[in-house]
Amino acid sequence: MKKIRFYKSIHVKIVIIYVLLILIAMQVIGVYFTQQLEDRLVENHREMINDRANLLVYNVQQEMLEERGEEDPSLERDINNVLDQLFDIANAKAQVVDSNKTIIGTSEPDERFRIEGQRTTNMRITRTLVTGQGESSPTPVIDFEGQRVRVITQPVYDMDEDQTIIGAIYIEASLEDIYAQVQQINQILMTGTVIALAITVVLGVLLAQTITRPIVDMKKQAHVMGKGDFSRSVTVYGDDEIGELARAFNDLTIKLQDAHATTEGERRKLSSVLTHMTDGVIATDKHGHVILMNRRAEEMLERTQEGTLGEKLTDVLNLKGIMKLEELYEYNDPLLLDMDTMEDDLFFEAHFSVISKENGQQNGLIAVLHDVTEQEKVEQERREFVANVSHELRTPLTSMKSYLEALADGALDTDVAPRFINVTQNETERMIRLVNDLLQLSKMDSKDYQLTMNSMNLITFVEQVIDRFEMSTKNQSITFNRKLPQEPLFVYGDRDKLTQLLDNIVSNAVKYSPQGGMISVSVKVEKGRVITSVQDEGVGIPKDSIPHVFDRFYRVDKARTRSLGGTGLGLAIAKEIIHAHGGDIWVSSDWGKGTRVSFSLPVPEEAKEV
Repeated sequence: MKKIRFYKSIHVKIVIIYVLLILIAMQVIGVYFTQQLEDRLVENHREMINDRANLLVYNVQQEMLEERGEEDPSLERDINNVLDQLFDIANAKAQVVDSNKTIIGTSEPDERFRIEGQRTTNMRITRTLVTGQGESSPTPVIDFEGQRVRVITQPVYDMDEDQTIIGAIYIEASLEDIYAQVQQINQILMTGTVIALAITVVLGVLLAQTITRPIVDMKKQAHVMGKGDFSRSVTVYGDDEIGELARAFNDLTIKLQDAHATTEGERRKLSSVLTHMTDGVIATDKHGHVILMNRRAEEMLERTQEGTLGEKLTDVLNLKGIMKLEELYEYNDPLLLDMDTMEDDLFFEAHFSVISKENGQQNGLIAVLHDVTEQEKVEQERREFVANVSHELRTPLTSMKSYLEALADGALDTDVAPRFINVTQNETERMIRLVNDLLQLSKMDSKDYQLTMNSMNLITFVEQVIDRFEMSTKNQSITFNRKLPQEPLFVYGDRDKLTQLLDNIVSNAVKYSPQGGMISVSVKVEKGRVITSVQDEGVGIPKDSIPHVFDRFYRVDKARTRSLGGTGLGLAIAKEIIHAHGGDIWVSSDWGKGTRVSFSLPVPEEAKEV
């Protein structure tokens, strides 16, 4: 490294700056000196007044206690002589009063014939005569002429044991001369300060050209670098320490440019990965406060990153009161989060990993959220399905077992044997229907399930289904009311599956219709869809049960449904069939008035009768 010459060294410049600082310090010392001088002058004046007051008290006491004959001078004359001899303070005056507040002496000769013999109204003298306590103002007071004065009162006691107050002394001394002297000194110091300031400014300007110019240049460069522009370099003005600093600054700029390019590339890669991840990612600092949240996490939690920054991770994931942050640092297994809202059921699987520094210190957490709502719903449905199937199969099997055991125990040779065998046969048929329905649903749930779609006249199709049910329900006196269009109406569909769909709906209407009831079947076209409705006059469905009628194994009246041979899968199969055709199915019901089941199918323009 090149050696810096002495006269170019920054140390010399620092020495010059220190000289200027010393000059400024002298001004500070001058101000401090003036203040201390003022305080000392005021204190000396106060001590002088107090000493003179004590001396006056003693001499006045002697004069007031002295016995006088008719030929001796009066007390007032002796008191005035004492004041003339002992109280020669400039711009100060004193008064002596007796115990009756009568003025018996004053230091002002011009006032003696005017105020002697009068009673004083001064409150300070009155308090001193009453309390026996002298008063001395700690700070100057302002008299009626606007001048700063110091006021002192001292009581005069008798020499007896009771210490009787026989009078008081009042002194009032002006401080204006002291403050005038201090003001003159202040003016002198102010003049010197202005001269020193002018010299300091001139020297400062000269030094700023050699010191501040490269520093200002580097400051501008730092601002530009802060905005991401690394193309500019700092001008090197000399070979001193600042020049070396400028060269190092330029080298740092080049290295920062390379590092920034690398960091920006990595940041873009990371941002792209986080943005397009199908899982939510949340990062925290070492205190557990959220510092990052990707777009997927915002969508999953329905919160914005700006509104979540700074919050505790345990609060964001609804873990407050369940798990502490310290526990999450040591939690290695996936955590299932129940994030249910008023509208939806939400389940997230959270994986936690620790952000560590090079020394192994824990510096934060990363939580990866995976939406497992559908998996949980499928798992829940699977558990419910297995439980329902087990229950539905157990009921007929239990009944069959009981009757078969009775037959095996000897009932086979009795009159009840045919009835037992009939019940066993009915329960077997019920299990067969249940298994067939389960196989039907299993096929429809499989991905390779296909329909045989053909164009068909829906009106003719509905007529045929109704005719078949009219024949089978003659003994029940159930009538069918048909509200069908006269002209053909073609749709695409699988005839077998649509037959099963309509059979399930109409058979339910027949089961729950009363003796002599009416079932209305209607078909209409509405907004590009054909709607088929089946209305019965049964007891209806409670409102709280309507959303569940298409659930598998759901029954509104379980006892009655089983007695009628139902499996609880008819409407579930109907729902799967109609959805496979691109349609929809729904139920409307009034309790005690009946139930209407409707389903819709799209109407293709190109559908033709086959």
